[in-house]
Amino acid sequence: MKFAKYTFLVAGIYGLLILIPQYFFEHKIGVDTPPAITHPEFFYGFVGVAIAFQIVFLIISRDPLKYRLMIVPSVVEKFSFGIAVAILFALDRVGAQMFAAAMIDSVLGVLFVASWFKTRG
Repeated sequence: MKFAKYTFLVAGIYGLLILIPQYFFEHKIGVDTPPAITHPEFFYGFVGVAIAFQIVFLIISRDPLKYRLMIVPSVVEKFSFGIAVAILFALDRVGAQMFAAAMIDSVLGVLFVASWFKTRG
């Protein structure tokens, strides 16, 4: 149970630290990795939904057994990003830095799967 608690606590804190600053980087992202963001509603929508999931992770960390079912969409959240970016990297559509970030999410996804099995009743 402690494994799941700490896994989700670390994932939630890490995610908030990475995602919240994104609200202030729209212009910088366009400059550093052109082209500029042309549909900011998608960018801010993604950031907002991702932040909401970090809060879900923090809730799960409080009582993984009680919130065990929420581990399933949490795994989907992690792997949907990791797999998509891995494919984009293989197609040379994203850089190594984005690939590395996605692999962190994939590792967290594996830890979430392990948490699922460790919290079996």
